[in-house]
Amino acid sequence: MHGSTAPAGGFKLAKKTFLEALKSNDYKTMEDLLLEKQIDVDTVFEVEDENLILASYKQGYWLPGYKLKTSWATGLHLAVMYGHLESLMVLLNHKATINCRPNGKAAIHVACEVANVECLKILCKHGAKINCFSMSGHAPLHFCTTKSSVPCAQQLIWRGANVNIKTNNQDEETPLHTVARFGIPELVAFYVEQGANVDAINAHMETPLAYAAYWALQYKEQIYSTEHHLICRMLLDYKAEVNSRDEDFKSPLHKAAWNCDHVLLNMLLEAGAEANIMDVNGCAPIQYVLKVTPVRPAAQPEICYQLLLNHGAARIYPLQFHKVLQACHSHPKAVEVVINSYEHIRSTSKWKAAIPDDVFERHQDFYNSLFSVCSNSPRSLMHLCRCAIRRTLFKRCHRGVPLLTIPPSLKKYLLLEPEGIVY
Repeated sequence: MHGSTAPAGGFKLAKKTFLEALKSNDYKTMEDLLLEKQIDVDTVFEVEDENLILASYKQGYWLPGYKLKTSWATGLHLAVMYGHLESLMVLLNHKATINCRPNGKAAIHVACEVANVECLKILCKHGAKINCFSMSGHAPLHFCTTKSSVPCAQQLIWRGANVNIKTNNQDEETPLHTVARFGIPELVAFYVEQGANVDAINAHMETPLAYAAYWALQYKEQIYSTEHHLICRMLLDYKAEVNSRDEDFKSPLHKAAWNCDHVLLNMLLEAGAEANIMDVNGCAPIQYVLKVTPVRPAAQPEICYQLLLNHGAARIYPLQFHKVLQACHSHPKAVEVVINSYEHIRSTSKWKAAIPDDVFERHQDFYNSLFSVCSNSPRSLMHLCRCAIRRTLFKRCHRGVPLLTIPPSLKKYLLLEPEGIVY
């Protein structure tokens, strides 16, 4: 018995045999089953898919957990996932529906997901739509998210894919946003070369530069990504707007400050980022650094404060200095940088309360010097001279001080380089 007239038991056996042949690339058995019409070329299988290689769901929908462990797929999807070119050709020769999406993805999406450029070429030659959207609203280019998928992205662009296509969902990301988020500098360079808009905005008004700045900190490992730093450098060289603002008025500098990323802060400030730019809540980047200093173990907050202050960032309001101690008590160098930006500031009862006893004991010499200097006595003449010079240069400190004909040690002093003690 053949095709739809076959008994249920016979069809189940044929389906099982066909699936096993697919997995092992036994394309001859597949050919025989298709020629004998024991199975339809577009038969849908349910297979394990915990990593969602085959499935794509619409954003905003709740799904039970068990739904995410298996997916529906045709033989075409499976041949692409396994990278079995011979099986793929058998299916296409039998007129498999090339753009079907049994579980939200077409075969071309799967090819990009697994970074199989040979499968991608075959699919394109047989009429796969290069700008089609998955159920989640992603085009094939949006699935090119690893270094190994670079050839796939190149094939898509060379065949006419829209380099500025936005996801058909609530995020509206361009492919440049996607690779900026995943940290693929090779694709950033390629997309820009092919006409990608470096200042494209998503639905939240974020640019690729803002994406790269935010995702430069890998939160789980708490390490900074050199690939994302490189992408920021590249985008700035491509003339990306350094002071772009998202829907909350946050700039890329805010994102870098939130990560306490001194490498990016320096890069963005040198490129013309405004140190006092404020978000929708009236917070400048230096306040972001203050908020996250206690939870960024890999950071060097003192460098962040130093960079911002040397580029003209407004100082923390003196009556709120206890908040600096609350955030930075375990980072004496950071406290030193901030305290030395004031001509003079008097300690209050809140200061001592902000420093845990064990931290005070661990850094006793530093904190004794801090409270001694911030009593009723004036600061040293040398410090007051530093403040006068800094007030004159203001946001040009970072450029002006290195040009002064004074010893290097004095230049460091003027630029608030911490020494481990306050005097």
